Amino acid sequence: MHLHRLEKAWLTIGIAMLAIFLIVLGTMAFSMGVTPPSAHHHTVDPANVAKTAPFDNPGIKQVSDKHYEAVMVAYAFGYTPQTLEVPAGSTVDFIVTSSDVVHGFAIVGTNVNMMIEPGEVSHISHKFDKPGTYLLLCNEYCGTGHEYMKSTIVVK
Repeated sequence: MHLHRLEKAWLTIGIAMLAIFLIVLGTMAFSMGVTPPSAHHHTVDPANVAKTAPFDNPGIKQVSDKHYEAVMVAYAFGYTPQTLEVPAGSTVDFIVTSSDVVHGFAIVGTNVNMMIEPGEVSHISHKFDKPGTYLLLCNEYCGTGHEYMKSTIVVK
């Protein structure tokens, strides 16, 4: 196979640009200490979620003034607890895991959106400024009853 000298030149330029890009990207990642997020990474045994703290007593508790912690468990076609109530202006730290399959965790009208994996503990926070009822939906297909999987957050 014979390549024209211009084809060789363009191939050389393309490969050189790719190599430079990968070297710069790798150097920047290592020099800046970029690593996957692991600040809150922890796991639980999915078969024993109901026996493992804090998931043995899911619900919402007040941590400080206008700051709440909501411990939730996603399971086949539902969340525990079904309803959460917080005052307007509150920040809620969600701590969520799944006991069976992959689920979604999305609060309609907010930027809250997580994937809940069995045994992985997921964390996200959101400040609820406006009063109202917020719908919490599963946005990952989890089986035949997926469309019924929901919960509500009532902000008073």
